[in-house]
Amino acid sequence: MNTKSEKAKMLAGELYRSTDPELVADAERAQRLTAQYNVTPGEATEARMALLRRLCGSVGDGAVIRSFFACDYGYNIRLGRNAFINFNCVFLDCAPIEIGDNLQMGPAVQIYTAAHPLEADVRRSGLEYARPIRIGNDVWIGGGAIILPGVTIGDRSVIGAGSVVVRDVQAAKVVAGNPARIIRSLDGRNDMEV
Repeated sequence: MNTKSEKAKMLAGELYRSTDPELVADAERAQRLTAQYNVTPGEATEARMALLRRLCGSVGDGAVIRSFFACDYGYNIRLGRNAFINFNCVFLDCAPIEIGDNLQMGPAVQIYTAAHPLEADVRRSGLEYARPIRIGNDVWIGGGAIILPGVTIGDRSVIGAGSVVVRDVQAAKVVAGNPARIIRSLDGRNDMEV
């Protein structure tokens, strides 16, 4: 008999039910904090930082998220120092979202750790799962990009605006498109994918 809570299953990457009362309460907490954050004026930097630190698992010095911002739980988000996240970004943080230092993120970027089973009967039962997303240091993500569950983006990489990132991106690569493909290497190597 599995005695794990639904939250423990979620954090372990197992199938879980997001309608579990503990997870519903966690999501409601995140909604309250993001609502407060989104209406706090930009010039109230100390108040905004205090709210971000209550919402997120960790927030590095100098990190900024511009309003409007939405997330599922908040506690699975770890922001590095000087991370800049522009307007209208959505983080579905059912699994960890780890963002390194000096991130530049354009508006309307969506980061999805949440996933659903391929089998319709399992989906219909209300079960889902999540995979962590890791974004390295000095990464630039263009506006409107979508990062899908389980993706790791290496240090110094650039994600083109509107790209859909479905697989890992090595360090120092420029990727673009749907699905995103390497279009340039920033480390001098000639290893482009076609």
